[in-house]
Amino acid sequence: MELVHKNLAGKRWRELTLCEQLANIGSEVSRARNWQNRDKEIFDNAINRALELFELTLTDPRWRGRFKEIARAREVFLDSVSGGREYKSSLADLDRYFLSYAYCARLNA
Repeated sequence: MELVHKNLAGKRWRELTLCEQLANIGSEVSRARNWQNRDKEIFDNAINRALELFELTLTDPRWRGRFKEIARAREVFLDSVSGGREYKSSLADLDRYFLSYAYCARLNA
């Protein structure tokens, strides 16, 4: 898979705080939520970008102690885009979850 966030894949992503990284993931979750059942291509692209950002966050060595939490958020995200059968999750629920990180990132900017 070709990287969408090429400029973030390098050093720049690791300069962001955890709140900023999760807020960026949340923006893709929100985008996916907005396009779900409206435009499959835009929806799928938002999912792919969110997964790419999850992977960048999971490989950031600073969050080694938070790995399970981040990996679980990714797992719940995947569940929600596939119907929410496992965790009864929805993109609306995740959008609310990630919104708190956007507030955190904004307050600390």
